[in-house]
Amino acid sequence: MKLPDYFHSNIKTDLDRLISTKPTPFLVVDLSVIEKRYREMVEGFPMADVFYAVKANPANDVVQLLVELGSNFDIASVPELEKVLSFDVEPSRISFGNTIKKKADIEYFYQKGVRLFATDCEADLINIAEAAPGSSVYFRLLFDGSATADWPLTDKFGCKANVAVELAAKAKELGLKPYGISFHVGSQQRDIETWRQAILATKAAFDQIKEQHNISLEMINLGGGLPASYIQHTHSFSYYANSILAFIKDSFAQDMPRILIEPGRSLVGDSGIIVSEVVLVTDKKTKPEYPDRWVYTDVGTFNGLIETIGEGTKYPILTSKEGNNKKVILAGPTCDSMDIMYKDHQYQLPDTLTTGDHIFWLSTGAYTTSYSSVEFNGLPPLTSYVVKN
Repeated sequence: MKLPDYFHSNIKTDLDRLISTKPTPFLVVDLSVIEKRYREMVEGFPMADVFYAVKANPANDVVQLLVELGSNFDIASVPELEKVLSFDVEPSRISFGNTIKKKADIEYFYQKGVRLFATDCEADLINIAEAAPGSSVYFRLLFDGSATADWPLTDKFGCKANVAVELAAKAKELGLKPYGISFHVGSQQRDIETWRQAILATKAAFDQIKEQHNISLEMINLGGGLPASYIQHTHSFSYYANSILAFIKDSFAQDMPRILIEPGRSLVGDSGIIVSEVVLVTDKKTKPEYPDRWVYTDVGTFNGLIETIGEGTKYPILTSKEGNNKKVILAGPTCDSMDIMYKDHQYQLPDTLTTGDHIFWLSTGAYTTSYSSVEFNGLPPLTSYVVKN
């Protein structure tokens, strides 16, 4: 079994040790990979402030590492805020990036010293003005990157440009500071053209807000979207970084705003390996277009692999067995018909694979433990262990 060379040199030894002492399934997070990705992010976006999206992987060891590396933090809830503040992070390094939030939560963030809030509607803006007076706000544009993103973030979040223009005027009227524009091109976005269109739309909003209301915005938040290493083809990180920076420079020329970026998946995704055990292998004939061979594992949709719903995220999979590769359907352990990870996209696994063998799911460092159910079918949340060279 050959693992990618971005893992630390003793990763196989660490895996063997954990397999021999811990019950599966579990996630192994290589902190050295996260450190590499963070340094790559800082080098690729030298003028940007990195705000790690804590929701991607809120493990204490991950947060601690990123605190030490100097990251800022994009926070989605009060519990996330409390976790990050427990590491003595200055509130100035925190943004409340969730556009859907209770007034009481806004007030709590404000009391803790946070002064940077995302918004996309007047009702939320009024709540911010009342619960966090004088704070800086940025307006999230509605942007559709669904055609080329594995996890589109369309419709639920953001507002149209004309609404953002009026929100900026309203924010100033309410005593808030209209600070910037944000967007999100969709999680695991592969098409660089999507960023170009989003940046052009952002520049147009900047200009309209200036022309119509004499408000000069100061910040662009590029959101997330940079891809991890799944099966689907992506460009290199440097290609995305260089292209995005070129788009910003082309649009804003000498009048460069502050740049924020909110990586989650691209920072922590590649660091993870889920180790699972084969529960059953069986042959059953269903439809002619599907293989007969079913492989059931002890990790599935509800205890770590929810992003396989709709077969959107296709993780690289390895086994330590040898044999002739044959097409399989991969399914999880629960009593739920949705707990099938891959049926249409048919992975090929060794025909020698049997009960008790291990399957290794790569690039699972993001949105696996944090999405894992608490007690569906009585199964506990996915356990996580960290290693570092």
